[in-house]
Amino acid sequence: MMCQIDPYTSCKNGGQCIPIDEHMATETKFTCICPKYFTGDRCEIADTKIILSFQNDITLSRSMIVHFIQVLDYSSHERATTVKTIPIEKNSLIIYWSRPFHIVLFEFFNKTYYLTVVQKRYNPSQVIVKTLNSSDRCKHISEVFNETIVNLHLLRRIKYYHLPCQKHSSYLSCFYDDIHFCLCNTSSQHQHVANCFEFDHNLKPDCFGQNSCENGAQCFQDSPTCAPTSMCTCPTCFYGRRCQFSTNGFGLSIDAILGYHILPNVSIVKQPYVVDSHDHAGLFSGVLSVIMFQSKKLCEAGCDLYLLISFITTVFTVILVALKLWILVLAQMALTTNRSFLGL
Repeated sequence: MMCQIDPYTSCKNGGQCIPIDEHMATETKFTCICPKYFTGDRCEIADTKIILSFQNDITLSRSMIVHFIQVLDYSSHERATTVKTIPIEKNSLIIYWSRPFHIVLFEFFNKTYYLTVVQKRYNPSQVIVKTLNSSDRCKHISEVFNETIVNLHLLRRIKYYHLPCQKHSSYLSCFYDDIHFCLCNTSSQHQHVANCFEFDHNLKPDCFGQNSCENGAQCFQDSPTCAPTSMCTCPTCFYGRRCQFSTNGFGLSIDAILGYHILPNVSIVKQPYVVDSHDHAGLFSGVLSVIMFQSKKLCEAGCDLYLLISFITTVFTVILVALKLWILVLAQMALTTNRSFLGL
């Protein structure tokens, strides 16, 4: 077996080697299941890493849409979209992306766009550090043209699109209308011109008709066809990998606290520490109660009955919490197929 003969050189960066059936008519003897942030036939390509920070004059929203645009030729392009959430009390974000791209646009949910990355050639495994400021915001045509030009028909209006790039080249990097997105570039003659391409501002987030999200959640995937990854953006009071869980009718429940920490299709021993350590504090408290219950001085003081009741209550509570957690873990890990009892 190829994986057994050469387990260290077959797959790189900790990839899992899976041998291919020797009876299959293929030259490939194995395939690699790559870990997170690595791709390629042998997991040899690291994902592009974008380290993004925001200046204080930018009003941030809790989540933002990221558009990756790949220029295929002079007349067409391919767009992939994902959603990222900024951690609480932070103004920075790290994004990993495995597919080729030439343009990166950040879109806040109020339809505000920021031009983040523009590159003529795509170089894989690069690290891009960018600080977004107000000058990176892409303006609507109503902000760069007067009302007369804005009200013109598109065929007559678009011939004026090079003027803002020439007049405001120092602070205008991009602008858009209802159909196009335009970048202010410098031509070979060192002139500032508008390079425009079609951009659907109302693209339906349903993974191009392959939406597996539940409860009205939005679905985003990293490629229009044969997408390797997709994600769900849950509405209020829903969570989970597919937004299949609800917090309606609950207060500070285990579902809401630990739901996002449980990894699907991963064994319990490889789950995050927060998942398998929830009841350690309760068990520790119960053990302390037992130790204190052995003290004769406390028994003489009349505390023995109190400690006994406290111990029984603690153990009973821990058992109930552990049972609830295990039901949640098994359901989230996709080991439970009949989930109707979860709503009871």
